[in-house]
Amino acid sequence: MNLSKVFIERPVATTIIVSAIIIFGLVAFRALPVNELPSVDFPTVRVDAELRGANPEIMASTVATPLERQFSQIPGVDSMNSVSSTGRTRITLQFSLERDIDSAAQDVQTAISQAMRRLPEGIDPPTLRKVNPADFTIIFLAVSAKTMPLQQLHEFAETNIAQRLSTINGVAQVIVFGAQKYAVRIYVNPEALAKRGLGLDKIVSAIQNANSNLPSGVLQGSARNFTVKSSGKLERANSFNELIVAYQDGMPVRLSDIGWAQDGIENSRVKSWLNGERNIGLGVFRQPGANTVEVVNRVKALFPEIERDAPPGVKIDVVNDRSEFIKSSINEVEFHLLLSVMLVVLVILAFLRNARSTIITALILPTSVIGTFGAMYLLGFSLNNLSLMAIILAVGFVVDDAIVVLENITRHMEMGKGRLQAALDGSREIAFTVLSMTLSLSAVFIPILFMEGLLGRLFREFAVTIGVAVLISGAVALSMTPMMCSLMLKPTHNHGRVYQFFERIFDASRNFYGTTLRWTMRHRGLMLVASAVFLVLIGVIYKMVPQGFIPRQDTGVIFGNTRAPEGVTFSELERRQRMAAEIVQKHPDVEAVMSTAGQGTGGTTGDNLGRLIVRLKPRDERKLTADQVIQELRRPFAGGALGLRVFMNNPPAINIGGLVGNADYQMVLQGSDLKTLYAEAQEFETRLRESDFLREVSTNLEIRNPEISITILRDRAAVLGVSPQQIETALYNAYGGRQISTLYGATDQYLVLLELESRFQRDINALRSLYVQSSTGRMVPIHAVADVSMGVGPVSVSHYGQLTSVVMSFNLAPGVSIGDAVSRLEQMAAESLPSGISAKMAGSAKAFQDAFRTLPILLLITILVIYMVLAILYEHYAHPVTILTALPFAGFGALLVLLLFGMELNIFSFVGIILLVGLV
Repeated sequence: MNLSKVFIERPVATTIIVSAIIIFGLVAFRALPVNELPSVDFPTVRVDAELRGANPEIMASTVATPLERQFSQIPGVDSMNSVSSTGRTRITLQFSLERDIDSAAQDVQTAISQAMRRLPEGIDPPTLRKVNPADFTIIFLAVSAKTMPLQQLHEFAETNIAQRLSTINGVAQVIVFGAQKYAVRIYVNPEALAKRGLGLDKIVSAIQNANSNLPSGVLQGSARNFTVKSSGKLERANSFNELIVAYQDGMPVRLSDIGWAQDGIENSRVKSWLNGERNIGLGVFRQPGANTVEVVNRVKALFPEIERDAPPGVKIDVVNDRSEFIKSSINEVEFHLLLSVMLVVLVILAFLRNARSTIITALILPTSVIGTFGAMYLLGFSLNNLSLMAIILAVGFVVDDAIVVLENITRHMEMGKGRLQAALDGSREIAFTVLSMTLSLSAVFIPILFMEGLLGRLFREFAVTIGVAVLISGAVALSMTPMMCSLMLKPTHNHGRVYQFFERIFDASRNFYGTTLRWTMRHRGLMLVASAVFLVLIGVIYKMVPQGFIPRQDTGVIFGNTRAPEGVTFSELERRQRMAAEIVQKHPDVEAVMSTAGQGTGGTTGDNLGRLIVRLKPRDERKLTADQVIQELRRPFAGGALGLRVFMNNPPAINIGGLVGNADYQMVLQGSDLKTLYAEAQEFETRLRESDFLREVSTNLEIRNPEISITILRDRAAVLGVSPQQIETALYNAYGGRQISTLYGATDQYLVLLELESRFQRDINALRSLYVQSSTGRMVPIHAVADVSMGVGPVSVSHYGQLTSVVMSFNLAPGVSIGDAVSRLEQMAAESLPSGISAKMAGSAKAFQDAFRTLPILLLITILVIYMVLAILYEHYAHPVTILTALPFAGFGALLVLLLFGMELNIFSFVGIILLVGLV
C-alpha cells in the first residue's frame, strides 16, 4: 500500500489542501492571543476579615481559627494559610487545579456563613475574592494631581478610572493601591469628657442617632401621592461639630465642646509616591486566557477619554506595562523563528546542492508551522514563549521526513526511472519509515499531557504544539513532497567548484564515519558494555549538575519589600521609606520608582511595611541586567542602613503558591507550642543567615512590637460599679479607630471614625486621661480599675494548614542552585530542629521539589512509550531496544554539556532532554 499514491496522482487536490492549511493557519495566527506564558489559573480564593482595633493574637484565635476549621472541610483544598495582623485577617485557600473556581468560591461563601456564629460580635461578614497568584498586574498606573486634595483624587481614580477600566473586555479587576478614601474623623478630648461626666459610649450613641438615613415612605393623598424625604443624614465634618451630644444644666453640650470632627481619610497610615510625588496606584488584572497585549492596548486607548473628563492637573503615569516585555519577548522569539528557518534552508541547500530539491524540502516548513497555528487556535492556545519555543524546536526536525522522502525518490531517479515512477516507488518504500519517525517523535510528548500540577499546565501547550507540528510535517512529507518531486525534481550530477570542494569535505567526513562504524561493528559487545557504563554515569553526573527551576528573565521591573523595626511610628516609616526610594532612584539604570509606606506585597498593611516598584530603563539604554541592578542596590541597604530592611527581587515569570515572602523562596516551620516554635525559628534564622549558600534571609516573625497590657482588677471594678465590658468598650472607642457611623454619598459610602486626640495617644501615661462612667454615674479613671504595664508581642500571627507557622524567606548565593540549597536546608532542619517542630518547603521551592520528583519518572515513561510505539510499528520486541541503546550516550552528552558550561538542569533543559529522547 502506497500512502502517497493518491496525492501524487491528484496534484491539484493536494495543492488546494495544502493551500487551505496555510490560509486558515494565517487567519488563526492573527486571531491567537498573545501572552508571556500559557494560562495557568490556580483556583485560589482569598478571604478578608476586619475587626478594627483587635490585636493579632485575638484576630488569629477568634477569627482565623474558626474560619480555617470550617474551610478545612471543603473538598479539594490543596493549601491554606492565613496572616492575622492588627484588626485584619487574610486567609488564602488554594484548591487543586482540577477544581472549578466558581464552585470553590460558593463552597467558601457557604463556609463563611456557617462560621459567622463563632466569630466575635460586631465583626462585619468576611469578604472573599477569587484571585490568581500566578498572574501579575498587566499594567500598573499612578494617578497624581498637584492641585487636588488626595481624597478627591482617590474618588476620581476609583469611580472614574477604575470602574471604566473594569468594563473593558478582558479586564478581570482593577485594584486601588495607596487608597486615600474620604472619611470623617472625630477626635475627642477625654479630659473634657470627664469634666462633664460623659463617657465615650454616650458620644457614640449620640452620633449614631444624629446621623440617620432611614426611608420615610410615601404619603397617600386623595388626589396624588407624595414621596416623603427626610434630612436625617449628615454629609460633611462641619455638620458633626454642631451636634448636641448631651444636655447639662439645661445647656446643650456640642461635639465641638469635647472635641472636633475633621474631613480626613479612611486609612491615614498608607501613602504612595511616584518619583517623590504623591499618587494613587491602580493595578489592572486580566481575565484568564485574555490577550494581554490587546487588553493593555484597550486600556491605553481609554486614556485620552479619561484625561478629557479629568479635573485640571490630573496626570496618569504608567509605572509598569507587562505587555511591553511580552511584545519584545514575542518579537525576539519570532525573529529567532525566522532565523532558524533560514538556517535550516541553507543547511538543506548545502547538503542537497540543488535549488529545486531545496525548494521542495523547504516548503514543508511554512506549511507545518502555519498549519500548527491553526491547530493552536482550535485548541484555545496562545502565542507565548513556550508555544513559540516549541515551533522553533520543531523547525529543526520537521524537514527530516521530507528529506528522507526526497533522498529516496532521488535514488530511484538515479537508477534511471522517470520522475513520476521514482516518486511512486520511492514514497512507497519510505512511507513506513516516515510513519515510524513521525509517530515515535510525537509520542515523546504524550507523557507530558498527563503531568499534574503547575508543570503539566505550563508545558501542555508546548507538548501539543510540537506534537501537532511533527504530525503535520509527517503528513505533508507523505503528500506534498512526493507530489512536487513527481513534477519538479530534476537530478543534477555536475556542481560548481564550491560544491565540489564541499563534496570533498562531505566525502571525507562520510569516510571517517564509515571507518568508525566498521570498528564499532567489529566490537559490538564492547559498545553494549559502553552503553551500560554510560547509563550508570548518567546517574553519577545527574547528581553533579546543578538543578534549577524556572530561569529568571529581565522584564525591566524590580519589586522591593521594606520592613522597619516593630513599633516604629508611621511618620518615621514614611521618612525612611522616602529616603530608600531616593537612593534607588539615583541609580543610573533606574527610570522611575513607585514607593508605598504602610502597604506591602499582596495588599498587606502594617505600620512597619513598605513596598517599592522600580521601573528600569529600556534594555538598550542601560548597562546592567535586572539581577545586576539588584546586586548594586543591595549595597546601600546592607546591614539595615536607614533603619530599614530592603528586600529586592526580580519577579519570576509566574508566581507559585499563596504565601507572601520577602524573597524568591520560602520554607515554613510549624509547631503546636507557640513559645517553642518562635524560639526555635529565631535560632534557625540565625543559622541560615550564617550559611554561605543563602542570601537575604528573613522571616515574618516579628514579636518585639511594643504592647500595653491592661489587667482588669475585677474586684475593685465591681466595687466601683464598672464592668470589664465597659472597660474594653472604652478602650476600643478610644484607640481602636472604631467606625461609629456611615455617610451615604451619591456614588459611595464613607466611614465616620472615632478616636482620642493625638496628644492623648502618645505614651502610656495618656491612659490616665481615660475615664469610664460607672453604674452610679460617677466617672472612674481606667488606672483605678486596671493595672497598666508595658510588654512586647507579635506584629502578626501566621497559620499554615491550621497550625501556627513561621515563614522563612531566602534568596540563593551566586552560583548556588535551588536543588543544592533545598538539600542542605532539609539537612540543617533535620539536624537542628527538635521534635514537634516540622519544616517544609513552600512556594517555588516546593514546586521545585515536586517537579524533580516527577520529571525522572516522566523521562522513564517517555522511553517506555517510545518502546511501545516502535514495538507496534516493527512488530518485534528486540528492535526497539536496539534503537534505545543509543540513549545513554545522548543523555550523558547532554548532562556533560550542562556541567561543563555551568548551566542548570531546570525545567526547560529537562524538556530538552525529553525531546532528545525522541530525536535519538
